[in-house]
Amino acid sequence: MRHVRFPEQREASGAAGPHRPAAAPVRRLGDKARWYLPAAVTADLLGAAVPVGLVFDAAGQARPLHCALGAALAWTGVQALRRRYAGRVLGESRGVLPVLHDWLILIGVLAFVRVVTAEETPRLAALGALLPALLVTVACHKLTYRHLSAARREAQAVSRVLVVGEPAAAEHVIAHLAARTDHPYVAVGLVPVGGGPLAGGMPVAARLDASMPKAPNRDASAVLRAVRRHHADLVLVAPGARFAGERLRRVAWALHDAGLELAVFPGLVEVSVKRLETLSAGGLAVLRVAPPVRRGVQPLLKAVLDRVGAAVGLLLLSPLFLGLVLAIRLGSKGPAFYSQRRVGRDGVPFVMWKFRTMVTDADRLKAGLAGANENDGPMFKMRRDPRVTRVGRLLRRTSLDELPQLVNVLTGSMSLVGPRPPLPEEVAEYDEVELRRLTVRPGMTGLWQISGRSDLSWDETIQLDLQYVDNWSFTSDVDVMGRTLRAVVDGRGAY
Repeated sequence: MRHVRFPEQREASGAAGPHRPAAAPVRRLGDKARWYLPAAVTADLLGAAVPVGLVFDAAGQARPLHCALGAALAWTGVQALRRRYAGRVLGESRGVLPVLHDWLILIGVLAFVRVVTAEETPRLAALGALLPALLVTVACHKLTYRHLSAARREAQAVSRVLVVGEPAAAEHVIAHLAARTDHPYVAVGLVPVGGGPLAGGMPVAARLDASMPKAPNRDASAVLRAVRRHHADLVLVAPGARFAGERLRRVAWALHDAGLELAVFPGLVEVSVKRLETLSAGGLAVLRVAPPVRRGVQPLLKAVLDRVGAAVGLLLLSPLFLGLVLAIRLGSKGPAFYSQRRVGRDGVPFVMWKFRTMVTDADRLKAGLAGANENDGPMFKMRRDPRVTRVGRLLRRTSLDELPQLVNVLTGSMSLVGPRPPLPEEVAEYDEVELRRLTVRPGMTGLWQISGRSDLSWDETIQLDLQYVDNWSFTSDVDVMGRTLRAVVDGRGAY
């Protein structure tokens, strides 16, 4: 399940708020582990220098040590110029693509140097010598990201945020931030604009009038006092008509003059930053949201990856299929394969294939187990389902029961990555929001599998599916497939 994080929260009397437990003081964003920077620099230096030195020495290059040193300095130089060693960036998840972009810049720089110095090492050997730099840097980023994520679950290495806005909007932002730990923000105070009830328990640092005050600096003074009182690192403004335009501009001036940061929440949720673009129109700051990717090269690449990946998988895994068929048939009576009607893209039904993990009359027995359903939505899930066979438990634990779905991927009714394929009775209970998950093909794996699978609540499952549907890209599919292996080995939520 999701973790919930709260900073120290106390009312004016000093007691903990009614809905938020008091916690240990948070560590500031600047308090990230000190080893992040030396680890990143060392990984970049050694990841470039060692392979280049070894390859160039084996190739008979006259000065392999000089080449190794040059490659290491060039790689760290590119990283430094791209501000990859900044404290704000270290440990944050940036994925593989930014590192690949930096690496391609490195290739361009060294290609220019190669021409100038007339270096004669074979091109493929030189390119292969630089590949470990990319891999080592990505591995170092993954290590620091995991460490930072664990720290943030304990409210460490975070930014203290003062939220300003109309009561309902501000409390919505605070609740959203508190419900997740995959970000650096911890709300420490609230500055409501205008009257209105406050039910969240967040301490009120100040209160602004509903309309523009007669004294032009009154808002700014109140916000600055609240920032100092709560030692905030950032002021986050929630959307609202009462606090915008000239009024917000004056507060921004005061904060920036004091060396403090201001951020504005635009009211969007679960929209990838890749789809956002800032524009200026007549002096107005405009946030453009690009539509989800539905046409072009990326969907074509996904289709090719699906068909080729499924065909190769079926070919390579055929001996394993035979072994699993024998184990299932020997473990219990009935066929080795199980087919079930599911709902695919645009609500079109299809027959999904799996290895049988339950007794043959499992569907008939399901009605009698309805009261034992452990899921809070339309899905049926039981941690200890009595219908599951002994071999079936192992197959579910390792996700091997899903392998026959490669046939569905090959025929085009499913994808390697996508939302979980739902049952018709589940779709019958969907509302308008939940139906949106059917706008793409269902997948063998997805964000739901790498995020906890059956341990997720229904709302969390829908949230992940919609996040995938709205923010899909070909590279995100590749990333999900890479993370699926670790999720399968971990086995969390598989039952």
